[in-house]
Amino acid sequence: MQKHNLNTNQTTLYIKNMVSNSCIKLVKQELERTGFIDVIQVTLGEAVIRYDAQVFDPKGIDAILKRQGFELIDNTDQKLVQQIKSSIIQLIFYGSNTNSILRNSDYLSEKLGHPYQYLSKIFSAQTGSTLEKYIILIKTEKIKELISYEEITLSEIAYRMGYSSVQYLSNQFKQVTGFTVSDYKGVGKKNRTPLSDI
Repeated sequence: MQKHNLNTNQTTLYIKNMVSNSCIKLVKQELERTGFIDVIQVTLGEAVIRYDAQVFDPKGIDAILKRQGFELIDNTDQKLVQQIKSSIIQLIFYGSNTNSILRNSDYLSEKLGHPYQYLSKIFSAQTGSTLEKYIILIKTEKIKELISYEEITLSEIAYRMGYSSVQYLSNQFKQVTGFTVSDYKGVGKKNRTPLSDI
């Protein structure tokens, strides 16, 4: 599709329910398909775009994204919560071994430019749950994924996920899932929760 002449308007869209690299590709594809958006960068939860103000319609973009299960966010605190969620998913699912090296609080404060206490307060006010609980739930999903691959030991999983011991990981895993790690390994159909539902 031929693009309109773009003026210099640039903005960042904050997008709910982006939880994987596949989501990044899909959002980029959907925005480019409009024909009047120049996509500069898409990351988890965000898209930086240039657009022609004469034809750009945020409601139209929101409708396009909603068809794919995404949604634009315009509330400032909700944007920050989305950035927090995206940052945690990025660290835990795509950060290789860095989760065992970085403290979650330090990582979030540095990445988002706010004290951890402030981020935690906004997160709780907007979601009704604590930031610590959210981090544990995301970690648990990553642990489920690593267990189902059966490629690394539980000790390696504990180290990679930042747990001080296998026992600590096992206890927290059971608290969240109701399964011991051994029981979970034996479950035929792995009980995984989509990250967008957490």
